[in-house]
Amino acid sequence: MNCLQELRRHYGFDEGYALYRMVMEECFGLTHTDILLGKDSQISEENKERLSEITDRLLENEPIQYVLGYATFCGRRFAVRPGVLIPRPETEELVGAALELCATMQADGRAARVLDIGTGSGCIAVSMALAGCEATAMDISEDALAIASGNAARLNAKVSFVRENILHPAPTDNRWDIVVSNPPYVCVGEAADMERNVLDYEPHTALFVPDTDPLLFYRAIASYSLSHLDVGGALCLEINPAFHTQISCLLASFGFRDVNIITDRYGKKRIATALL
Repeated sequence: MNCLQELRRHYGFDEGYALYRMVMEECFGLTHTDILLGKDSQISEENKERLSEITDRLLENEPIQYVLGYATFCGRRFAVRPGVLIPRPETEELVGAALELCATMQADGRAARVLDIGTGSGCIAVSMALAGCEATAMDISEDALAIASGNAARLNAKVSFVRENILHPAPTDNRWDIVVSNPPYVCVGEAADMERNVLDYEPHTALFVPDTDPLLFYRAIASYSLSHLDVGGALCLEINPAFHTQISCLLASFGFRDVNIITDRYGKKRIATALL
């Protein structure tokens, strides 16, 4: 199999080469210059077989992050595998917005207490812990919590992990300064416009909400936050741009103030912040 040719045929000339170059560098230690010099054709038979297996997975539209076993987020590598959502660049902006809120709460020198609801790979909680926050990460999935705790350990981040269903949370007296979340927010009806590598491989429970209740998780998070945020605390949420107005109204109806919608690097209304 000419792996580069196959990837270019499937993904297009530039994207196919980008994937091939990433695989050669990460899996076989070959640079772009090495490829230009033809060193990729000189790898061992064992590595050629491995390359063929990797290429087959990519030709089945499996995300490169799952193939390599990691995704880069906020300049760090986070282990990912099917069962957790692959971190997106726009979620880095969610972390940035949350850290700006934290900075306003740390004037007394105390670390801001942060709850990350639906932590997945742990990328949000770990990033915030490494920025000096006191982080707790919540998820309903045992697999996600195992991956997230492994990421925290490998990156030397102090994060507390708890298994919890935000739609039916258990009573607790814990309180936080900031609740941050990238909850499921894609309506089922939007699936037809999504790429196959997302639909076929990433966990649907982390992606989709019913068409009949697109604000399901925002309502649950807002309700939970009323009881578990200190006065002056903040919400920081990644949102579906199609529902930014409805989410603003929802947060206001719960009594949150200073609701702000932030546009991401792609020009989408992607983040909502609000104060209690």
